[in-house]
Order: sequence, then structure tokens, then C-alpha cells
Amino acid sequence: MQVEAISKSLMQIAIAQINCVVGDLAGNAAKILSYAREAKAAGASLMLTPELALSGYSPQDLLLREDFTRHCQRELQALAKALPDITVVVGHPHRQHGRCYNAASVLQGGHIVSTYHKHALPNHSVFDEVRYFSPGHKAEVFEHQGVRCGVLICADVWESGPAKASKQAGAELLLVLNASPFHLEKQQQRYKVLGKRVEETGLPLIYTNMVGGQDELVFDGNSVVIDRCGAPVQQLPAFTEQLALVSIDLSAKNRANPLPAEIAPGLTREESAYQALTLCLRDYVQKNGFPGAVLGLSGGIDSALTLAIAVDALGADNVHAVMMASEFTADMSVDDARQMARQLGVKYTELPIKPLFDQFCETLAEPFAGTSFDTTEENLQARIRGTLLMALSNKFGSIVLTTGNKSEMAVGYSTLYGDMAGGFAVLKDISKTLVYRLARYRNTLSPVIPERIIIRPPSAELRHGQTDQDSLPPYDVLDAIMEAYVERDSSRQEIVAMGYREQDVARVLSLIDRNEYKRQQSPLGVRVTERGFGLDRRYPVVSRFVSKN
Repeated sequence: MQVEAISKSLMQIAIAQINCVVGDLAGNAAKILSYAREAKAAGASLMLTPELALSGYSPQDLLLREDFTRHCQRELQALAKALPDITVVVGHPHRQHGRCYNAASVLQGGHIVSTYHKHALPNHSVFDEVRYFSPGHKAEVFEHQGVRCGVLICADVWESGPAKASKQAGAELLLVLNASPFHLEKQQQRYKVLGKRVEETGLPLIYTNMVGGQDELVFDGNSVVIDRCGAPVQQLPAFTEQLALVSIDLSAKNRANPLPAEIAPGLTREESAYQALTLCLRDYVQKNGFPGAVLGLSGGIDSALTLAIAVDALGADNVHAVMMASEFTADMSVDDARQMARQLGVKYTELPIKPLFDQFCETLAEPFAGTSFDTTEENLQARIRGTLLMALSNKFGSIVLTTGNKSEMAVGYSTLYGDMAGGFAVLKDISKTLVYRLARYRNTLSPVIPERIIIRPPSAELRHGQTDQDSLPPYDVLDAIMEAYVERDSSRQEIVAMGYREQDVARVLSLIDRNEYKRQQSPLGVRVTERGFGLDRRYPVVSRFVSKN
């Protein structure tokens, strides 16, 4: 009798922290159904899915196609009929009266019993929701086991209005569906925002977030439950799918308040960045159906870190490393590449490029007569390597992973159709200084990156005695200037006032501005900062603006 009394005073709500695939409507519906059955078997009477779980986030211009939204509606109706005896709140696009909405529907007893339209449509950073959706204006509150539950969607909770409207409509508990992309320090920002909403409304909330990679975005999960005092009482792990039960107190004393449960340990900056890179790469390769990945392994730190991430993401059997030495490649670079490939157990091939380079130089000897060796010949080597990697990709189907980092992409220290040739840029949003920290972090898991790779001065090895610092400021200086200019929109004067030499600031800013044309031809890469080179930062290629004040 005591157990029965306790069970009657609790309501079990399931969080389905799932990895959805954009456009795979049947597959996403099947996953939601599978999780619903598991949640029902575990004792839950209500389950929450992420934002746009049925379609995946974000479908982008698929949302402009009426046949796409019609298919979404049919899958939603079929899902409602297939569900076991459990109420499920599903995120999906919803077309009504000629308008498209970012919606969440309550499915119950084989029917769609109510639908909420997202109020706050973000139109900044990586978000383009105003392009696709019309805003909703009405609160949606439904009753479940005597508790009045208010539905919100992602950006709704970043503003005061929607949560207050839900409270005014009688909500006792807020259910928030999210497809909130990861960037470093994002979870701390979420905690501040969610705490503010609880403080304003006095309502506890359950924040369900998507997990997985979609193009350059990665969703970290980290779903969290906040009690009415504003304290987190439960948090799911980052970067992994999981079903978790939230116990809601139904007693008069703690009406609708969630009870304390497991809080997954937080991740360090390096841990979260590394897991984001690994998950996004895995999903990009597997969701697109590539059998594996191939990359150039130079003996330098960028390709070494990329190889480690690729193996952790895809497995050693699905990764092919290729050393393409030239006459300028140091013996220790070849030795270190061989050692790392052997330690990780990947397929490893050596394709010397000197004969090909010599043939190119011979062919170009007449038009190049009277000129000296310069970046032209340096870039030729990079383009030969890119051609060889793309040939392997064409022959065997594996995707080429480029290995350049954000610092190089910022200042154009990369070669179009050379080391930029490929299908996915793993380190595209990782500064050089963070590359070093991630290499150190990876070696704490198991020592796979040779120490000499980490400590030697970085070099493209495209001419004798070359180092990166021959033409660039030290990376700690370069990265700080880049972060201020790219990620915080600081002006030249503001960056100089931070203590950096005016000539270094002017040079770095000039390089960043001049190389926009390169970046817009680069492959997609994982976004881990608040502003990466991609959806975040949309600058014109042709521009005469120069930052001064």
C-alpha cells in the first residue's frame, strides 16, 4: 500500500534525447515510436521529443516545399495512431492556411489533440527561421494527470514573453522542446537563461534538447530539468542519445515540482570540443552514406589531430591515411606519420609527389622562364596532393577530410584546390592554439599523437627551412586578434587597445578580409565557437570596407 501511495504522488515524464536525420521522416518517426514504447515500459505516461524531431533540424529550404510539409503531416498522423498508451509531444513543421510554423503537437489516444506554434523565431547567428516560419501568438497548455503543462519551443525560453504567457494560461510546468546547437560554453548560457525564466514565472521546466550532427552544426543534448527554485535537479549526458525519466511530485506540498535525479558530469572545454568534433564527423559521414574517410597525413599537428578524431569517430578500419612526401618533407615528418598510423591501426599509404612536381615544373618551364621559386610552386605541391586524395576518394568512395584549422582559414594560409580540396573540414572552427590543447587532451585518453609532432615548430614544408611563423605572427597573438575581430566584431583600434602591436593587428585583419573568397569555397566544417566561418559569418567577397575605428 505504501508503494502504491508513493506511485500515485508521482508522474513520470520521459525525455527522448535523440539524434534525428533531416528529411528522414519515416526513420525519425520510427525512432520516436521506439523510444515511446521504451518510455511506456519504464513507467512514463508522457514523453518529450526535441524541436522539429520529426523532420530533423534544420530542413532549411525543404520547408519551402509543400510536398515536404505534407509528408511531415502524414507521418505525424501515422505516428499518433501507432503510439502505445502514452502521451507524446512531438516537434514538427506544420503548414496551416498557407503558412508554415515551427510546431509541437500533443499526440494522445491515436490523435493529434493540440498543436503549439513557436513564438520567438531566431534570425541571427546560424538561425534563419524568419525565412521559413510564421510566428505563433497563442499559449498552449494541456492537462496531464492533473498537471497543467505549458509547451514552449527553444528560442521561446530565451525571451520572457512566451513563458509568462504560458503561466498566465494556467501552466504549472513548462515543457521546452529544443534543437539548440552547441558551441563552447553554451550550457552555462542555457543555465542562466533557464534560471531567469524560472525566477520570472515560478514554474519548473523540463528542457529536452536534440543530439547529433547536421552539416556544420552539432547538437549536444545536455537536456536538463530545473526545479521551481531555479536549481538543476537532473541533466542528461552530452553528445549521446538517451531516454531518461523525470519524476514530478504530485503532492500538494510540492505540486508539479521535479525531484532530484542524476546530473551527468560536466565536460571541460577540451572534452566538449573533442566530443563535438567526433560526433559531427561521424554523423556527417554516416548520414551521407560514405564508407569511410581518407586524409593526407603530413607529420604535422593538424593532420595528426584530424586522424585521431577520424579514428575515434569512424573506427580505424574506415580511415585511410596518405603520406605524400616531397623533397621538402623532413624525414622526421615521415617517421612520425608512420608511427601514428601504426599506433592507430589505420590503412596507410605513401605516395611520393616529387616525380609529379618535377613534371609540372618541366611543363611550366617555358612560361615560368626568368621567374624564381615562390608560392606558385608551393601551391603546386598542395594541389598535387589534393588531386591524389580526390582520386582515391573517387575510386573508393571515401570522403576526403581536409586538415586546416581556423587560424589558417582566417588568414588564407591554405591553398584553393590543394589542402582545401575535400568534403569535410574537421578543424575548420578550431584555432591553432586549441589544436594543441586538443592534441594534449587526446593523448590523455591514449598516447596516439607522437610528442615530437606536438612540440616541433609548425611548418607547411613547401620549401626548405619553412615555418609558419616566417609569414605569420605567433599563433597565440594571431588567435587572439582573430577571435576579437571574427567572433566579437572588435575594431582595429579596440584590438590594438587590448595590447597587440598595431602592425600585427593591421596585417591579420587585412589577411582575414582579403581571404573571404577562399573561405566561401571551403568545405563544411564543425562549428564549435559562437561564430565560425560558415552560417555564422556572412561577409561579402567584394568589399572595400577597412576597419579603423
